[in-house]
Amino acid sequence: MRSLQLHSGQTVPVLGMGTWRMGENASNRQTEINALRHGLDLGLSLIDTAEMYGEGGAEEVIAQAITNRRSEVFLVSKVYPHNASKKGAIAACERSLKRLQTDYLDLYLLHWRGSVPLSETLDTFQTLQQTGKIRSYGVSNFDTEDMQEAIHLKGGNTIATNQVLYNLMRRGIELNLLPWCRQQEIPIMAYSPIEQGQLLNNQTLKTIAQGRGVTAAQVAVAWLLHQENVIVIPKSSRIEHVEQNRAALDLKLTAEELAALNAAFPPPTKPVPLEML
Repeated sequence: MRSLQLHSGQTVPVLGMGTWRMGENASNRQTEINALRHGLDLGLSLIDTAEMYGEGGAEEVIAQAITNRRSEVFLVSKVYPHNASKKGAIAACERSLKRLQTDYLDLYLLHWRGSVPLSETLDTFQTLQQTGKIRSYGVSNFDTEDMQEAIHLKGGNTIATNQVLYNLMRRGIELNLLPWCRQQEIPIMAYSPIEQGQLLNNQTLKTIAQGRGVTAAQVAVAWLLHQENVIVIPKSSRIEHVEQNRAALDLKLTAEELAALNAAFPPPTKPVPLEML
């Protein structure tokens, strides 16, 4: 498993498992748990979640999946913006830790920017880090201007990552945000790599997939893994999808295939606002 190094010195795998929409339906719980456990068996040790996902339900699913395996996992969760005050973030982190049945998070993110001053949130993240509740902290859904503001605040120079929407259909970050983050050595964590399934019907993707004997989703994930300084977290709620995602790590796209994808999904030529799901 390839990895990237964070400012804290921690290493994080470039491919992990997302958990959005997990924990929302009790009838799916065991399937979700089995998928996450299988991912760990395959070396997908990065698991991303948030207090928002299933209003804590996804964190509870993860707790069951990582029982007796916590040391194998790089665990990421996110705090709601309205909980990102000093008192609120500490309490939210404690709730997440309780649901996850662990005493620390490897990485804690501000889910998106809200009304709480960013300086207060970063100060609280430092407190959580100093007390051992979290090992690293970062942000999510921050555009270039937000990042530039953040790194000049106290504690901003150790922001570990920025988790944003990034896939073949959503390449807006390539013009400014992605190059800036590379310069600052802040990895981008790409969520929704197949655009909730919308990418899978694209003819270019399907043609490349058929030619390589893989799925369109694997090609889309492999394209992201080809990008420098990018971590990918596809949702992994079924064992077969987990296996396909892991196999995408070994799929090396050719120059011709990359050119075909660039033609089908042109990179941005002018700035666009940061997109979110």
